Amino acid sequence: MRFLWNHGQIPFQTGFTDNFASNEIIVPGITAADVFANLLDTSIWPSYYDNVADVYFYNYDGPILKKDTRFRFKTFGFPVEAEIIELEKPSQGKPGRLAWHGWEEGDADHRLDVVHAWLIEDMPKGKVRILPRESQKGKPAKDLFNTNPDTMNIGHQDWIKGLARTVLESCKK
Repeated sequence: MRFLWNHGQIPFQTGFTDNFASNEIIVPGITAADVFANLLDTSIWPSYYDNVADVYFYNYDGPILKKDTRFRFKTFGFPVEAEIIELEKPSQGKPGRLAWHGWEEGDADHRLDVVHAWLIEDMPKGKVRILPRESQKGKPAKDLFNTNPDTMNIGHQDWIKGLARTVLESCKK
């Protein structure tokens, strides 16, 4: 599996970032295409993820994410500016991929840079794998790394579980 990482945003395990989150679930009964469509639609994010608010698009580009979209939102108490840097919808035998570069402006104590990448793929026997990863740099990221419990991984796990529940419920209708 390939994830797009900007220079300097190599995952935490290699020691280049200040915080790294990786979550995964495998869900039966839904498709990668359905999951991806619900992920791209930011208008429904707050309905399944409590840790997001105030999604705003520049130039009326939203609420559906697309390549090079520039937007902002609040999450984990931070106002994050973001730009889509990778978007490939899932297709036969290929996973869906979505990534954005996000940042919060500020001095050395407040500047935050993240790369958040999603991989959504159909698995054998009618299952879907949802795998988001986030690499972060900056003092706020160092502070998040030191939280106990692990705020970032817990929050992202809630996000993917809420996304899966939303898709499962829409498939029942």
